[in-house]
Order: sequence, then structure tokens, then C-alpha cells
Amino acid sequence: MRKSKKLKFLLNDYVVYPSHGVGQVISIEQQQIAGINLELFIVFFQKDKMTLSVPIDKAASVGMRALSTPELVEKAMITIKGRPRVKRAMWSRRAQEYDQKINSGDLISIAEVVRDLHRDEDPREQSYSERQLYESALERLIREIAVVNGQEEQAAADEINRVLHTRTLQ
Repeated sequence: MRKSKKLKFLLNDYVVYPSHGVGQVISIEQQQIAGINLELFIVFFQKDKMTLSVPIDKAASVGMRALSTPELVEKAMITIKGRPRVKRAMWSRRAQEYDQKINSGDLISIAEVVRDLHRDEDPREQSYSERQLYESALERLIREIAVVNGQEEQAAADEINRVLHTRTLQ
């Protein structure tokens, strides 16, 4: 039997939970659930006003991770500056792939979704599901970049929009 890797997060650390984005560890508790004593990270997601209990032993296996480094944020910005790569598959298949990338929690994958789905022209040209995926990816990207850079979300959003806009001018 393999021992799962235990992640070490401290109180007030920011973490990324793949399917929810950036949250903050607000407590580390011991609870008895179904007769089993568990140590839990209690993670609060400000934007969603949601609290999640994650067993410490399972945190790594569910993909919970520390925030990205400033170097990785820079790579993400370079990624969104790149040329969109849209596969010629059916939309339903591409939508699934985009959703998987967003829920992977990987900053570069999320940046790829933003890059590929960004439209400078009229956003009404996008389908509803395309806009939903784009906005979800953009929101995740903004939140993590804002926390990593220690800035307001609006400042991070402005920076991302500036990069996306310069891409279309080239």
C-alpha cells in the first residue's frame, strides 16, 4: 500500500483547489467522521462564499496545490500572448477539453483556454457555452495572478486584458 503524500499548508496560506480555484486555509482541524479521526484543511473561497473541508491525507491526490510562482505567472502571461490554437474537432469535444483544462487547476492550461477562447471582436459572436468557459477560465486566471502578485483582482484583470489586446495588434 502506497502512503499518500502529505501537503504542508499553514493557517492563512492561499491554495489552489482544482475545481474551485484559489482559496485560503482558514483552519486546520481534527474531526471524527464515520468513526474515523481525520485531520482537515478548512479552505474558504472568498469569491464563492464557500468553505471546503479537505482531508490532509487526500489533499495531494485531489490536486490541491500551493499558489503558482511569479515565474509560472510570467509563463502564463506569455501563453496568453501567443496565437490561439483551435482544433478542428466538434465543439462538444473541444468544450470537454477546455473544461478539463480549467478544472485541472494548472495555471498554464487555464491560460491556454483564455488564449484560445478570447475574442476581441464582438463577444456576442461566441456561443453561450463558449463564453461561459472563457469567463470561468479568465476568472480563475485573474484570481491566482492577483494573489501571487499581491494585487487587486481588477489590476490583474487589466494586465491580462492589456496582454490579450496587444496580441491582436500584432
